[in-house]
Amino acid sequence: MSTPAKPDAAASKAANSARVPAGTRPTITPVPGIGRIPVIDVSPVVNGGAYPAKAVVNEQLPVRATVFREGHDAVNASVILTSPTGRETRVDMTPLEPRGLDPWEAWIRPDAEGDWTFRVEGWSDPWGTWVHNAEAKLPAGVDIELVCAEGQDLLGRTALAADAAADPIAASVLRANAQLLIPQRSASDLLDVVTNRGLNDAMRRYGPRELVSPTEEFRLRVDRRRALYGSWYEFFPRSQGAYVDADGHWVSGTFDTCHDRLDEVAAMGFDVVYFPPVHPIGNAFKKGKNNTLDASAEDPGSPWAIGNAAGGHDALHPDLGDWDSFDRLVAKAKDLGLEIALDFALQASPDHPWVTEHPEWFTTRIDGTIAYAENPPKKYQDIYPINFDNDPVGIYHEVLRILKLWMSHGVRIFRVDNPHTKPVDFWAWIMDQIHATDPDVLFFAEAFTRPAMMGALGKVGFHMSYTYYTWRNTKKELTDYLVELSTVTDAFYRPNFFVNTPDINPMPLQSGNPAMFAIRAILAATMSPNWGVYSGFELFEHLPLAPGKEEYLDSEKYEYRPRDYHKAPNLNLLMGNLNAIRRNHPALQQLRRIHFHDAAHDGVIAFSKVDGNDVVLTICSLDPDNTVECELSLDMAALGLAPDAPLHVRDELTGATFTWGQRNFVRLTPAQPAHILHVL
Repeated sequence: MSTPAKPDAAASKAANSARVPAGTRPTITPVPGIGRIPVIDVSPVVNGGAYPAKAVVNEQLPVRATVFREGHDAVNASVILTSPTGRETRVDMTPLEPRGLDPWEAWIRPDAEGDWTFRVEGWSDPWGTWVHNAEAKLPAGVDIELVCAEGQDLLGRTALAADAAADPIAASVLRANAQLLIPQRSASDLLDVVTNRGLNDAMRRYGPRELVSPTEEFRLRVDRRRALYGSWYEFFPRSQGAYVDADGHWVSGTFDTCHDRLDEVAAMGFDVVYFPPVHPIGNAFKKGKNNTLDASAEDPGSPWAIGNAAGGHDALHPDLGDWDSFDRLVAKAKDLGLEIALDFALQASPDHPWVTEHPEWFTTRIDGTIAYAENPPKKYQDIYPINFDNDPVGIYHEVLRILKLWMSHGVRIFRVDNPHTKPVDFWAWIMDQIHATDPDVLFFAEAFTRPAMMGALGKVGFHMSYTYYTWRNTKKELTDYLVELSTVTDAFYRPNFFVNTPDINPMPLQSGNPAMFAIRAILAATMSPNWGVYSGFELFEHLPLAPGKEEYLDSEKYEYRPRDYHKAPNLNLLMGNLNAIRRNHPALQQLRRIHFHDAAHDGVIAFSKVDGNDVVLTICSLDPDNTVECELSLDMAALGLAPDAPLHVRDELTGATFTWGQRNFVRLTPAQPAHILHVL
């Protein structure tokens, strides 16, 4: 058997001299997120922190992270939320299942507008470690004296922290429980101390947090609530009050003839009235009825073909009125609690002043002509797209000037037409400029395009967007889409569920079945905090331009369409009820906390939304033609109830009350296709 060689004395001396002195740590190049207590996978973080995550005032949003440590000592985590004024708020996180993957979560509520930050702090939890050891050792009779001594010391130190925080009640609770940790007591009595609720509350507030390891600060932009929640109604001012005179000529509606419609829209509980462009309309290639190229002098043209000799984006169509009448309309809306959202379409008719004053703002083809808009096979000869690359300084500042002009006349919301056909970095610049001076101004993206572009527009500052809702109709399509919107893209993309638009006559509505109109309105109003209606929907307008086309016959884009909004049948009452229900229930004003329940029929969808103590459960038929019946199995935990608890609910649509349980039978008809249940 060989004998190990003795170490060389000189080598031993050198090794000892290289050891780290007691009480110090070596200098280590930090790995992002890997502190003494590792904290990784933090959300909501957008593109690694390049853009702020989105929230609105008093919105509840989740912060999640993976937090772990070496060995068996307990770890804990907190979110530190910092307001624009520098005020810090600590919200402790909760471990989630599966515990083996170390997920943690906390729900925070920023209470003011502005640019916030948050960080996650991982920390060693001596109290959690002691409780774990006590629960394991005391029943086994192991190290009882040591466990009690360690507990007494921990509670005594924490009582001093409560004293320093001027909380004598918590300090008394801590000291009283320390005196109960007597080794001679039974294990069950000692465990009663460990599980004492008052003691645990005090320890959560004042217990030691050791080895605190913060992440970097992540940005959170908090907007006013209208960015997330609102009911939108769209109508064309030129149609409101339009009529045919004694000579058979059309007379346009005006801003002043819109006042009565504002009264009616406000009475239905809408928050925002959206107007298509109100600028002068070009005469060159003016579109006639149903998008034809043979317009007559009587045809008003498309309002999206902006500009003529009367002006461009900074002018009003003279048929609609002057600036004084526009200001009166904005003031009327404000008196009614409404906001005016104005269409902002960055394009020009061939007659726009820009075409002659700034030809460099357009694309000139090889034959010398200016390129008009195309979406082959569709051609829009009446519209010239803007080229943002020839003179970016000029066009960027002109756009900013125009926006600020309309803002000075009380417009604080812009619905932006086709933003995805303009450079994203242009929008990033515009959003930064406006946010710096007028953070209350909101931008709504009309971007029916690819997901990456829709997401990018949200990241650079658009506050909300149109969605794919009009093409999501089956239970699976709706469920998958809402899960995506509420958990995957929620940090940067806010949806607005418009049930129809002047451009989209959805296929499910082309039957004209009133039940389908009701179903789509109920789903939009309860699934999304922002929803919208284009006028005519409430009157069941549904005829397509041609079979298979998602365009309206006799589209209002190309002609005057005055309506009798009180003509029966209509959905005025339902829309008013839906908006009142939304206004009364914070749960329906949020995006992130939606949960789908099991309905044993593909024609029934069931989901709940929660905000604090407000819980709303919606069960809706997807079949407008038939009565559907099925068993509904509720996830009671998602409703904040025990599995065997009675479920007392009131149907907000009918006023009826029910007492349900975990399993229930539902019957929905075309005449009454949904329950919107408030969990009492």
